[in-house]
Amino acid sequence: MEFATQCLHAGYEPQNGEPGALPIIQSTTFKYDQTADVAALFDLKAAGFFYSRLANPTVDAVERKLAALEGGVGAILTSSGQAASFIALMNLCHAGDHIVASSTIYGGVINLLAVTMKRFGIEVTLVDQSLPNAELDQYFRPNTKAFYAESVANPSARVLDFARMAELAHSHGVPLVVDNTFATPYLCRPIEFGADIVVHSTSKYLDGHALGLGGAIIDSGKFDWVEHKDKFPEFSEPDASYHGCVYTEAFGNAAYIVKARAQLIRDIGCLQSPQNAFYLNLGLETLPLRMQQYCKNAQAVAEYLSKHPKVEEVFYPGLTSSPDHELAQKYLPRGVSGVLSFTLKCNEATASAPDAGRQLAAQFIDHLQLVALKVHVADIKSIVMHPASTSHRQLTAEQLAAAGVSPTLVRLSVGLEDVSDIIADLEQALAQI
Repeated sequence: MEFATQCLHAGYEPQNGEPGALPIIQSTTFKYDQTADVAALFDLKAAGFFYSRLANPTVDAVERKLAALEGGVGAILTSSGQAASFIALMNLCHAGDHIVASSTIYGGVINLLAVTMKRFGIEVTLVDQSLPNAELDQYFRPNTKAFYAESVANPSARVLDFARMAELAHSHGVPLVVDNTFATPYLCRPIEFGADIVVHSTSKYLDGHALGLGGAIIDSGKFDWVEHKDKFPEFSEPDASYHGCVYTEAFGNAAYIVKARAQLIRDIGCLQSPQNAFYLNLGLETLPLRMQQYCKNAQAVAEYLSKHPKVEEVFYPGLTSSPDHELAQKYLPRGVSGVLSFTLKCNEATASAPDAGRQLAAQFIDHLQLVALKVHVADIKSIVMHPASTSHRQLTAEQLAAAGVSPTLVRLSVGLEDVSDIIADLEQALAQI
């Protein structure tokens, strides 16, 4: 099936007399007649559902749809995007391990890696992904377990060179883990360019309506865990918590995603709820139509802002002036989402004042009327945020600079309103600063 058809039909195929719409199975538990049937589920010898902390029929259907859309062998829906990033990496790492990550990733994930996971004994090195491989090589260590990056960075809008980064990661025997939240599988399928594991905050474009929190992990099934068993022995050695199950032997190329569910979802319990999976499925059904219009609107807004005298610079790879325009044409030919960022010009009188940039950005945002100030992005409605004061507030000055977040940077998530109304609101707010 083509992508748009999969958005409607993959994952759930109603049989004779069954509901045409995906039903919400709002139940924590499932009844069985024989003890042996439940025992087989606990031993990973049979597929099925016994407790919605690990798997649920509604969630399972949407997991199968998302795996199909990304081109993976399996998926797990989590309670949030942060949970997806955490589970995806903890499925690879132990205390004493190391992760290489792009410095332009979302501030919340930088905090997850540099602070929270550090408490687990896992270190991270943040790197400039635009450096040549010869320079990036030096950041990988014998205990490095993953390279983590975003397809389109939040909020700098830098585009990942997937093929180059996959080659780099694989040369060090580690998987490339890509957050594909902004691009979505409609605009880009990272697995086709060498990514091994894909994560999402499904609360964003995939849901599309800001209805339900959620995240997702999709396994490409292409990383050879047996070849790299010295670095990742837990995939090809017996798991004592499942009676000696060897994941690569029992589940083949789905070893990674099965282990993530069997160990981490089992123990941490952050599966997405059936209700939120239902909302996510509704969003996925219209994903192609929405992404086309997001990209069209954002392109028009980016072109408008790039010509405005009060705007210093616009960060949107759809513009020919963008340093990543060529990469965008290569990896995201349909468009680069509806999210863009721009910096405002400080006038000579206020440029030297303390916090002048932050104050200017706040002044502009506070004058907006249609575009809403929300701690969110990739919504059906237009949203604005000041990253230095919100999503990246916890970062150091050095980390902010590396992430491309300046005091005057404004992140704009262009929605599906008529683009003339969006531009008119930007115009009146810019006129007042």
